[in-house]
Amino acid sequence: MEIGVSVVMPVRDGGSFLGAAVDSVLAQDFSAFELVAVDDHSTDATPAILAAAAARDARVRVLRPEGRGLVAALGCAVAEARGRYIARLDADDLAAPNRLRRQVAALEARPRLGLLGSWAETIDAADAPIGQLTPETDPQRLAALLRRTNPFIHSSVIMPTALVRRLGGYRAAFEAAEDYDLWLRIAEVAEVANLPEPLIRYRWHDSNVTLRKEVRQCFSVRLAQQAAAARRAGSPDPANELSDPPDWADPACDGAFFAATARLYRLLALADPAAPRPATLPADLSPLLASPEPLSHRERKLAQRAIAALLGRTDRPRGATALRLLWAALRLHPARAATLAWRYAAGGAA
Repeated sequence: MEIGVSVVMPVRDGGSFLGAAVDSVLAQDFSAFELVAVDDHSTDATPAILAAAAARDARVRVLRPEGRGLVAALGCAVAEARGRYIARLDADDLAAPNRLRRQVAALEARPRLGLLGSWAETIDAADAPIGQLTPETDPQRLAALLRRTNPFIHSSVIMPTALVRRLGGYRAAFEAAEDYDLWLRIAEVAEVANLPEPLIRYRWHDSNVTLRKEVRQCFSVRLAQQAAAARRAGSPDPANELSDPPDWADPACDGAFFAATARLYRLLALADPAAPRPATLPADLSPLLASPEPLSHRERKLAQRAIAALLGRTDRPRGATALRLLWAALRLHPARAATLAWRYAAGGAA
């Protein structure tokens, strides 16, 4: 039987929800698929769950790549996929029984589509409904929106396998936003769309996103946008020179195409209390005080936390520098800035 879809499911220590995710794929009313589960060095019950699934259904293939991390797992799956299309599903989400049938029908009817997502029902750790995610569906508006943000739910997308491979697949440099980078590149050569129906159940739970990952993800989003802008201007993709996620703290980044972003994120990284703290107050606070480009909503929240961290240091800024930081905080969120100013004046932790 010809394989129409390779459902790609990377997983690392996902035993809590993995069985239900696998079952939701095996319950599809579209039978011409394979489930490519990539075990990223799990230490919990994941290997046993996948082995049992493969034993009872020959459509389940389990891969164990040598490399570690999500991008390595995705790369392994893209290379091994045998289906005409690649569909994604995270190991803690659930596919509606008609998901593959509905998406394959849409792709077959619209050959110019290179990326197709859907709406989603959100659920909690106990499968209780929370609400819905309803991203934009119009292809033209989606393409424009994509330049500013990610309007696709990764777990809902399906793509032509040949196109993903031709574009180089997921790239390691864009850690935590490797999907967004790929969507941008697909949108440059094909149409993109979302089906206006909830074809997955997207799970919200405590381990979804850590603050460290939030900072890295926001950085990678900016990196992807800058690389895309260079491509639109007719330049070679500057990200082709990157084999790993950049370390914004490395002075070598000051000569890179993302130099301004690196300088900004040396400060935004202070939003994470677990991140290493510089021994002395950073000498250059200008990227935080007057960013050359507007901050996204998520970056504004990081900036508020970073300013609070700076004002709460034992060697905290004083005089004009402190006033400029408080003014920056006021522009970001007046109510929180008032609390921050009161704590600073009282000499307490910000």
